[in-house]
Amino acid sequence: MKQGAQGSAGTGIPDPRTRGTRVPPQPRAADVDRDRGRADGTDAVRGEHTHSETPFPRPRQTLQRPSVRGQILDALRAALVGGELTPGEVYSAPALGDRFGVSATPVREAMQQLATEGAVEVVPNRGFRVVERGARELAELAEIRALIEVPVMLRLARTVPTARWADLRPLAEGTVRAASSGCRATYAESDRAFHRAVLALSGNEQLVHLAEDLHRRTQWPLAGGPVPRGRADLVADAAEHLALLEALGAGEWDVAQSLVREHFAGVE
Repeated sequence: MKQGAQGSAGTGIPDPRTRGTRVPPQPRAADVDRDRGRADGTDAVRGEHTHSETPFPRPRQTLQRPSVRGQILDALRAALVGGELTPGEVYSAPALGDRFGVSATPVREAMQQLATEGAVEVVPNRGFRVVERGARELAELAEIRALIEVPVMLRLARTVPTARWADLRPLAEGTVRAASSGCRATYAESDRAFHRAVLALSGNEQLVHLAEDLHRRTQWPLAGGPVPRGRADLVADAAEHLALLEALGAGEWDVAQSLVREHFAGVE
C-alpha cells in the first residue's frame, strides 16, 4: 500500500518524511506578563509596583555570592538603623533588588526575615512597609532589655575571673572606633557585638539570642521621634564600655555595678 499524504500505511498519522511547516514556540504567559511589567514599571508576576517610590541609595560595593540573602539582610538592617529606610514608606523587592544589583528573590527573602523580626510588614501586591514605632514602644523595649541584662551582668561581675574581662577589650575598643566614625549603623553593629560577648560569658545561648533581638529592636528609628543620637552621644556610650571593663578587670564591683546601671539607664 502506498504511503503519502494519507499517512503511514493509511492510518492517518503524518509520515515523518513529509514534514510540514513547524509552528514556532510560543512565549509562556508568565514571560509575557513579566515583559509587560518591565514596560510599565510593575512586577506583573508578583504584583509589586516599582515606580513612585522614595529613592534608596545604591550600596557602596557590589554584593557577591554566596550568601547573597545574608548580605542583603545585613545591608537592609544597616539601612534601617541609618535611616535610609523611612518608617511608613513601602519598598518593593524588585525595586530594592535593582538598586542592589540582584534579583528580587534574595531581597524578598531578607524582607520576610525583617517582617518576622517586626521591622517591616507585608503590604499585599506592593511590597514591605517599614514599621512606624513610637517613643513608648522604644521605652518598653529598653526596659525589658535592662530587666534581662542588668542582673546577668552584675552576676557575671562577681563570678567571672578578672583576667577574662581583658579578652573583651578589643571589642570595647571597636565600639569606640565605630562611635568616632559617627556612623550609627556601624556603631549599632559593634555595640551589639560587645554586649553579645559579655552575655555569652553566662553560657546561656537562649539568653544571648533573646537579648540581641531586643537590642536590635531598640536601634530601629522612630517615626517622627527625637533626633537620632549624634557622634558625641555614641562616643560617650562607647567610653562606658571601656570604663566597665577596667572596673571589672580591677575587681571594683561597686564601680562596675554603678556603671552597668548608668549604662542601661540611658540605653536606646
